[in-house]
Order: sequence, then C-alpha cells, then structure tokens
Amino acid sequence: MMKIGLQQYCNLLVDYLQPQKGRVFKFAIALLVNIGLQLVNPQILRYFIDTDVAGDSGQNLLIAALLFIVVALITQAMTIAATYYGENVAWRATNALRADLVKHCLQLDLSFHKLSTPGELLERVDGDVHTLSQFFSKFSIQILGNFLLILGIVIVLFAEDWRAGVGIALFALTGLLTLIRLRSIAVPYWRTYRQISAEFFGFIGEQLAGIEDIRANGATSYVMQRFHKILQGWLPNYHQARFADTTLWTTTIGIFALGQAIALSMGAYLWSQNIITIGTVYLLYYYTTLLSEPIKQIRNQIESLQQAQASIYRIQDLLQVQSRLSAGGEKQLPNGALSVTFDNVSFRYHDRESESGDLVLQDISFNLPTGHILGLLGRTGSGKSSLARLLLRLYDPQSGVIRLSNIPIDQTPLTDLPQKVGLVTQDVQLFQTTVRNNLTFFNQNINDDCIYETLEILGLSAWLNSLPQGLDTTLGPDSSGLSAGQAQLLAFTRVFLKNPGLVILDEASSRLDPITEKLIEKAVDKLLTGRTGIIIAHRLATVERANQILILDQGRISEYGQRAELIKEPQSRFSRLLQTGLTDLLT
Repeated sequence: MMKIGLQQYCNLLVDYLQPQKGRVFKFAIALLVNIGLQLVNPQILRYFIDTDVAGDSGQNLLIAALLFIVVALITQAMTIAATYYGENVAWRATNALRADLVKHCLQLDLSFHKLSTPGELLERVDGDVHTLSQFFSKFSIQILGNFLLILGIVIVLFAEDWRAGVGIALFALTGLLTLIRLRSIAVPYWRTYRQISAEFFGFIGEQLAGIEDIRANGATSYVMQRFHKILQGWLPNYHQARFADTTLWTTTIGIFALGQAIALSMGAYLWSQNIITIGTVYLLYYYTTLLSEPIKQIRNQIESLQQAQASIYRIQDLLQVQSRLSAGGEKQLPNGALSVTFDNVSFRYHDRESESGDLVLQDISFNLPTGHILGLLGRTGSGKSSLARLLLRLYDPQSGVIRLSNIPIDQTPLTDLPQKVGLVTQDVQLFQTTVRNNLTFFNQNINDDCIYETLEILGLSAWLNSLPQGLDTTLGPDSSGLSAGQAQLLAFTRVFLKNPGLVILDEASSRLDPITEKLIEKAVDKLLTGRTGIIIAHRLATVERANQILILDQGRISEYGQRAELIKEPQSRFSRLLQTGLTDLLT
C-alpha cells in the first residue's frame, strides 16, 4: 500500500493552517503555558509534603495550598483556551478543504459525475474531511507539545537524581518507539471502512431520490436486502479497525504499569538510602503518572492519524482525478448570434480507466449559419442530446473539430461557453434558494425589472404574484404548487435572461400540455429571433420553424439539408415522413 510521506503531511498542514497562523500561534501559546504549569504544580506538592513532614508552620502550608489552587485554575483556563483555538482552527481548515474539494468536483467533466453517486461524493467531501479535523487542529501542535512535556519531565527528574532521570527516560523512549512502530497497523482497515461508508451513503442517496419509483414498482424488499448486505460488510470491517486500534490501547496500558513500577521502585530505593525526601518520592511517582498522560495523548493522536491517513488517501485520490477538459484558450466568442460548424466529429462516452465504449456520434459534419435554426431529429439513443452536450463542452469529442463563429470551442475559455450557449432540457432542476436565484443562477447583474418583463412574456406573472414573497420566495427540488409546465417555463426564463448567441432546445416542450405548449410558441419565436437555434425533437411539428434538418440514426447522419429542399425532394426521408402523416419519429 502507498505510504504517505512526512512531506505530504507538512504540505497539507501548511496549505490550510497558513491562512490562520494567528489562531495557530494563540493555540500553541495556550498549550505551551499549560505544559509549563503542569511541570510546576508537582513541585508545589513536593514542597507541601516535605514542609508538613518537617513540622513547619501552617502558614507556609496554606500559602502552598493556595498557590497550588491558583496554578491549577490557570492550567484549566489554558486548557479551555487551547480547546477553543484548536476547534476554531479545525473548523476553518476543514471548511477550506471542503470548499477546495467541491470546487475541484465542479470542474471535473461529466464522465466523472456519471460514475460517482451523489452520496459517495458527499461522504468524500464531508465524511473524510471531518475525520481530518483533529489532524488540523491538534495533531502537529499536540504531538510537539506532548514531546516537550515528556522532555521537560525527564529534565526535571535528571535535576532531582540522575538515576531517576535515566530510568524514566528509558521508560518514555520505550513507550514512544513502540507506539511509532504500531502507527500504521489500522490504516488499511480504516481506509476500507471509509470506502464502504461512501458506498453506503451513495446507495442511500440513490434510493431516496428514487423512492417514488421504488414504492410504485414494489422494489422495497430488494432495497432493504441491499441495505442489510452493505451493513453486514460494513460492521466486520469496523470491528477490524477498532481491534487494530485496541492494540495501541493495550500496549500503552502495559507501558504505563511498567513506568509506575519503575518510579515506585526507584523512589523507594533512593528514599531508603536517604538520598531523597518523601516529598521527592511522591514527585517521582507524580511525574511518572503525569508522563503517562502525554504518551496517552500521543497514542490518541496516532489513532486519529490512522483514520486521518485513510481519509488523506481518499482525498488525494479525488484531487488526483483530472478533468478530461482543458481550460480552453483565450479567444473570445463574439456577441450576438453564433454560427455552428461540426467537422468530422466522433464521440464516445468512456469510464475513468479507459477509452472503451461504442461511438455515439460518428463523422458528424454540418454547418449552421448565423441566425439560422437546425431541426435535429432521430430516435431515442441516436445521439441528439450528446451533440448538445458537446456544444457546451460538457465532454470533448475523440476526433473532429467543433466551431462557433469559426472559433474552435476548445480555444475559447471554458467559462465563456455557458454565457454564449443556452440549453433548455426536458428535465428542469430547481435549487433550494429564492426564485430570483433559480432564474438568474446567482448572477447579480440581472435586475428585477428584466426578470419581471421576461416572466410576463412567458405568462408566469400570475404565478409569481401568487407567491408570498415574490422573487424572494424560496423554491426547492420539490416545490409545491409548481406544475411541470411552469417548471419548464422557468427553464425558458433562464435562457431569456442569459441572452445567449446560440439556443439549444432539447425536447424542451415534451413535458408541456397542448395549452401550455401553445403559450410558449410565441415566446420561443421571440427567443430565437436574432439568435442561432438548434431544436432537438422527436416530433416533426416541433421543427416547422427550422431552416435546416439533420436526422441522426445510430450516431450517424441519415439525412441533412435545407428543410425547404428536403420537402421538395420526394425521395428524402424527411419528405416521406411528412407525406405519410407521421408526426413522431418513434412510430
């Protein structure tokens, strides 16, 4: 299994702790003060015991007791401060990492998202990152702090008696070396656990999204069977990971018992030789017990590191996935209508590991002049929607060139295409945000007057006026009171507001009832005025406004030409379809 090097840990810490170095500094100060006070308090206890044994005045004992209480209270205050700053650092660092992962996923091409369930990505972005919270907030500083505490205890004991110092130093060194050797024992188990966790949440997300179909088709039993099967594989792996962690725990218990035995034996021997006082005997025992705390903390951090390391593997795997799409060049598309040219374009869908897969588009070539409309016809699976996705560079073709206004689309900025190309599909995605944001996609440059005017054109003013807060009303994926037709009209509104030079209507009216479809016909005419358009349809009536007709059959061009000329040509497929009265290419 691949090992994560120290440099990779350091890079991760530097990247996400550098922006909040002020908080990290405060956290470190609070932790170091806490460590210093932990070394001081045993000295006060030693003084108290020796003073009491010597029969000194009660006033000195009272002063020592009060000083002990004050130092203990300050120690607790420093513990609270360190916890506060540590948690603050953790949340900010993990949120920054989450943001980077989300941004990375959004920039990947659709081939990645087609092969990753939403639940799996959610577990990667949230679950794995959450596991790193302790790594960001406490790992490096607490490991360093606890090593300093161990070093401080050993130095103090050397100052008391060199034999005590040597004995405790050997104990501490043995304990640390043992823990370091056992550091990675649970990593593979936690990595598998995180992967199964991602698969589980992916499964849950998929089933919840399709709950209506599952219940309607009586598939509940299958879902529950699959649910239990995943859990049955998940639990044993969790037990293996926890059992591996238990190895660390039992090892440290043994080390602690050995250390206390060494301290008591050495203290008893030195006291019997009148080398140290009874207070110093207690000091040796106290420091040895105190020494067990940093070793235990280091053990806990190593346990957390094992889980964190498994998550780091998975996060790195995700960050190493690269989009198959380049960022594009610097050539800007012109404003206004765009011409469209396909030159021997072939395309296949592929998985992450290979280029395998059948071609869904083969040697597609056509030229659509500026301001003209192409009617794109074909049976389901003929490649119509794939052609639309290529124009938006959701994918890149394996061969051939696509040009908009004679500019290859891979030479224009990838972020520029969505502003120049508008797409309306039959599936409308609404987001959990306001009507305004759903229509403008968070573009603050679109004013409300433009939105009102567009909604009036599309006949949605009455619907908007019925909402309790107008444009500020929150919509969602399952907004009540919004019909499929109204949702489709909202999709048209989005394209109107974007004002692109190329409009693609991908079965955009297939979900509309005849009355609603007639309502948007004028709106479509207005939308296509002064723009280039591609209308993807099954029904011939939908492409009556087209200048050109292109019919696809199994990814190849079956027929292409001017609509008027194809109608006049009796042998053309388009003409035969019109003559036979077929209005749907599926019949």
